[in-house]
Amino acid sequence: MNTTLRTEGLSKQWGAFKANSDITLRFQPGARHALIGPNGAGKTTFINLLTGALPPTSGKVYFGDDDITALPQHKRVKRGMTRTFQINTLFGGLTVLESVMLSISEREGTHFTWTRTVAQQTAAIEEAMHLLHLLKLAQDANTRTSNLPYGKQRLVEIALALATKPKVLLLDEPAAGIPSAESRELFDVISQLPRDVTILFIEHDMGLVFRFAERITVLVGGKVLTEGTPAEIAADPRVKEVYLGEAEHV
Repeated sequence: MNTTLRTEGLSKQWGAFKANSDITLRFQPGARHALIGPNGAGKTTFINLLTGALPPTSGKVYFGDDDITALPQHKRVKRGMTRTFQINTLFGGLTVLESVMLSISEREGTHFTWTRTVAQQTAAIEEAMHLLHLLKLAQDANTRTSNLPYGKQRLVEIALALATKPKVLLLDEPAAGIPSAESRELFDVISQLPRDVTILFIEHDMGLVFRFAERITVLVGGKVLTEGTPAEIAADPRVKEVYLGEAEHV
């Protein structure tokens, strides 16, 4: 079966501590795939292994048919793998439009220069505004990112990620620190992203997970406990026992 991203026996160990153990997963083109599990399950470590932020102790990472296990982070971005973090890393002094244009220019290797007027950046402006319309940020184009509500700052971070033209977008708790109403709006926007982008996301809000994900992997103790559709995960007694809780409605 065709895959955009897959792992084979991926493991990470520090001394006797096994953060990830023998993780073999496949992510199909256009997938909306959630990674869930209790604190300490190894979810962020797994994302770090996928992106090259950490080297695996053993196992392989494949992007399409290519083994990228030894590829550094910046080259994985060039291949089409981009991530966001639990805490956003924006340039607060830039406007939303300037931030996205900077990301586009970095991708193109044109290195945005402030000596050029914005009017001279026509192609970058058009592409940036397209992304801002997609993420419902067009009305905030000329607002400094530091002046935006936190939920919109997370959307700007996703806009910067999309500006790299990813095939795979990895979202590490995109709704972290956002009020529930804003987080629902955030995921409503994410759900409308083009299907040529495969999305793997970590999220603790089970309401968001079961609303948005089409497939879910559950990690416990650094290992895959199970994987399935939202209905299968919600009905799995093992998942209820170790994570969801018998009393939680999903």
